[in-house]
Amino acid sequence: MVRSWLGFWKVRRDKNESERAEELGKAIDYDRLPIHIAIIMDGNGRWATRRGLPRAMGHRAGVESLREIVKACSSLGIKYLTVYAFSTENWKRPAEEVNILMDLLVEYLEKEIHELHENNVRIKAIGRIDELPKKAREALYRDEEYTRKNSGLTLNLALNYGGRNEIVEAVKRIGREIAGDKLNPDEVTEEVIAGYLYTAGIPDPDLLIRPSGELRISNFLLWQAAYSEFWYSPVLWPDFRKVHLLEAIVDYQRRQRRFGGLKTK
Repeated sequence: MVRSWLGFWKVRRDKNESERAEELGKAIDYDRLPIHIAIIMDGNGRWATRRGLPRAMGHRAGVESLREIVKACSSLGIKYLTVYAFSTENWKRPAEEVNILMDLLVEYLEKEIHELHENNVRIKAIGRIDELPKKAREALYRDEEYTRKNSGLTLNLALNYGGRNEIVEAVKRIGREIAGDKLNPDEVTEEVIAGYLYTAGIPDPDLLIRPSGELRISNFLLWQAAYSEFWYSPVLWPDFRKVHLLEAIVDYQRRQRRFGGLKTK
């Protein structure tokens, strides 16, 4: 009886989400879509714990959410999607969990690459990729090269990524350029600094989404998010679906971005 009720509830929830997504889709102004969306994928562990499941099951469920959101962004015509997949601080987690996360990354890249390629999606990894396990590095390099010429959605996977570390590394590189007389200190501008970040050549995120109810940026895109619009949701990442993405976009389009200036009439 309980299992039957749960099945009915899931069907009803899916139906409600589908109806809501259709309603939101009609409300979106497709001429004012965010060019770049960034997402902090958070809440996998809590999702599993609340269900009495191993944390690994939460991470696997989170992959399903990523799959749906990538498809949604691609179909909407979003140009860039950056997802926070593994931070420099995540190495502090138990080795077993880290290994599971790396295995899931490789599994995702192997299973999804052909569909991603067919949908013109380009894969790009940002972060200290050279410190990842060999199998993960090889899968990333392979998929980056395979999708290099695609011109649709660019999926940026932030792996072994930390915003402060990214800025430190950029400063070091700029310092070496100055020391080698290749760059004049007076020529260092915001644009120059941006060119030394992992995201060089990619526009800053217009919209930054954080599910799971947490209200912090967690060392993610510290430089790039200076003028991003933030959208928070209590929904844990494994439950995050297209309908929630559309809610974020609709809310984003209701705001007026001033970039430090005054509101225009």
